[in-house]
Amino acid sequence: MVLSSGSIVEEYWQPLTQQSDSHNATLLTKVVKEIQENDITRPKGYTVSWHSNPEIEKHHFGHAHPMKPWRLTLAKGLIMAYGMHAAMDTYVSRPATKEELEDFHSEEYLDYLKSALVTVPDDNEIKDFNLGNTDCPIFEGLFNYCSMYSGASIDAARKLCNNESDIAINWSGGLHHAKKAEASGFCYVNDIVLAIVQLLRKHPRVLYIDIDVHHGDGVEEAFWSTDRVLTLSIHKYDGMNFFPGTGDLDRTGPDSEENPGAHHAINVPLSDGIGDQQYVWLFKTIVGMCVQRFQPTAIVLQCGADSLAGDRLGRFNVQVQGHGACVTYCKSLGIPLLLVGGGGYTPRNVARAWAHETSIAIGCDAKLNPTIPQHTPYRSHFRHETLFPTLEEILGDPRGNKNTDKKIREIVSSITEQLRFVNNAPSVQSQSIPPDLCAWKDSVDDELRERREATDGQLRREREMGLGVPMEF
Repeated sequence: MVLSSGSIVEEYWQPLTQQSDSHNATLLTKVVKEIQENDITRPKGYTVSWHSNPEIEKHHFGHAHPMKPWRLTLAKGLIMAYGMHAAMDTYVSRPATKEELEDFHSEEYLDYLKSALVTVPDDNEIKDFNLGNTDCPIFEGLFNYCSMYSGASIDAARKLCNNESDIAINWSGGLHHAKKAEASGFCYVNDIVLAIVQLLRKHPRVLYIDIDVHHGDGVEEAFWSTDRVLTLSIHKYDGMNFFPGTGDLDRTGPDSEENPGAHHAINVPLSDGIGDQQYVWLFKTIVGMCVQRFQPTAIVLQCGADSLAGDRLGRFNVQVQGHGACVTYCKSLGIPLLLVGGGGYTPRNVARAWAHETSIAIGCDAKLNPTIPQHTPYRSHFRHETLFPTLEEILGDPRGNKNTDKKIREIVSSITEQLRFVNNAPSVQSQSIPPDLCAWKDSVDDELRERREATDGQLRREREMGLGVPMEF
C-alpha cells in the first residue's frame, strides 16, 4: 500500500487535531492488518475510483438541521479503517468552477448563492431562489460546499468518460432536488445533473436510478424532454404529505408523444414499511426491464441512505444488506457506473451503508468481517459493533409494511406497459450537448406548441370552408 502525497489517505489520520507520528504509525499498522485479514486487494479486470474532499465534511447546516455533512467523516473513517482505500484510486476532488456549474444552473442563481449572507438564527424568511428557509439555510461557506461536492461528481464522471474508471464513487454527492434556479430539499446545486451532462458528451444513453426515500424530482425535471436519459426513482409517495409531493406512478414524462422525453420518466411510489425482500425484487425486476429496453451505456445510481430503516426522515424497513443489493445488481451489469450519495439523516446508518457499498464496488464484500474495526474513528457513534444490525436492534419494533404484493405487482405491470413506448436504443452519440438542458426542454415544448397551434388553425380553416370532418375534443 502506497500513501501518495496529497491523497485523502494522509488526511484521515489527522482529521481535526494533530496526532503524533507514533500514533499514526500504530493506526497504519492496524489498517494494514485489517487489509490482510479481509483480503482487500485491487479488483482484477476493472478500476474503482473514490472522489472526496475532506473540507466538505467541515460544513454545518445548523444544529437542528437533519443534514449533517459530518456523516461523511463517519463513512470515510469506516471505509479507511477497513483499508478499502488500498483497493481504489483515491482523489482529492477540486471545487467545480462557476462555468462548470453553469452547465445546468443559471448565472443569476449562482451569483446569489455565492454572495448570499449568512442568516441569523430563527430568521425563517425565505430569500430569493428559495434560500434561507429551514430546509435550505444560508450558512458559512455555502458556495464552496456546493462547488466541492459538485466538483467530485464532475471529476468522477470524467474518469468514466476517459475509461480511467469503471466504477466511480462520490459519497458527498447525490443532491437530487436542486433545480436550475432554485434550492430545494437541502440541495443547492444538482451535482447529478452536472455529472450526467459530462457523461452525455461520450455516452449515447444514461440510465439514472434513485433509491433515496424521496422522489428525485430535480434530475427528472432536468431531463424531462430528452430520450437520452431514462430516469427511474424508487421512493415513498404520499402526495403532498411527504416531500417533495411528486413522483406518482402516472408521472411518466411529457404528455405529448412528439416530445422525445415521453415515457422516459419512471416512478415507483411506495408506502411505509417495505423491507429487503420486496424492495430488492422490485429493484432488480424494474432495473432489468429498463436496461433491456433502453440499453444504457452508463448508469448513475443515487444511493440515498434515508431509505434505510431507522432513518430520521425515512419510513422504510430496508436494511444495509438490501440497500447494498441494489449496488451489487447494477455492478453485475458490467456498464460504467457512477455511485453518488444523497439523503441519509441518521449518520451511523449512512456510514454503514456507504462503507458496505464501497466494499461491493471493490469486490471484497463477501470476505469483509462485519464487526466494525476497533480502531475506527468515532466507533462509539455506531451503537452496535456490526455493519449489519437487525431490524429489532435498529427500530425496536419494526413498522408495519403497507405495500401489499398486489400493489407491487400492479406497479411492475404499469411500468412494463410504459416501457413498451420507450424506443430501443433511441439515440446516437452527440458531440455537442446543449449546455442549458432546461432551455432545451423549453425550446422543444415551444416548438411542439407552435406545431399544434398551426395544425389546429389549419383544421379550423378547413372546417370553415366545409372541408373534412369536424373533430371532437
